[in-house]
Amino acid sequence: MSVWPAWAVRDDTGATAWFGVRLEFGDGARVDALAVVCEGCVSIEDVRAAPALSLDDLTALADWIEAPLSEACGVGAGPGADGEDAGSGLVVPAWPRGVEGQWLVAQKYRAAQEQGVDPVLAVMRATGQDRRKSLRLIGQARDAGFLTRRRARR
Repeated sequence: MSVWPAWAVRDDTGATAWFGVRLEFGDGARVDALAVVCEGCVSIEDVRAAPALSLDDLTALADWIEAPLSEACGVGAGPGADGEDAGSGLVVPAWPRGVEGQWLVAQKYRAAQEQGVDPVLAVMRATGQDRRKSLRLIGQARDAGFLTRRRARR
């Protein structure tokens, strides 16, 4: 993830600053956002994504970018707070390994399918992993028998 200052405006009451945010995934998916900082609060003003994000994915977007964006803007706690990776500023939730983790991945995957949202993004959001690692976890859940096999393409 990259964050950079876009522009700032000063007036009698203080300053408002805008920041560009870009998330790029290994499979070519990309999310660009414009964030605004005013009176110590960070808000998202514009989001563009390829492929498009669902409403649930927009909610997850806030979780993905909150800590690094707050750090870049000088708002809130920086890296090293509970649950954060001090190197990247990304919040990485604890995820169980082995059979328990595979079962939970399958649960998240099936729940997303039933709701009509992208199951891979649901697993990414739940595990805090990138797309490639999430696909690997989904494959492990399939191998363990928690998800049905994919149909062969013709």
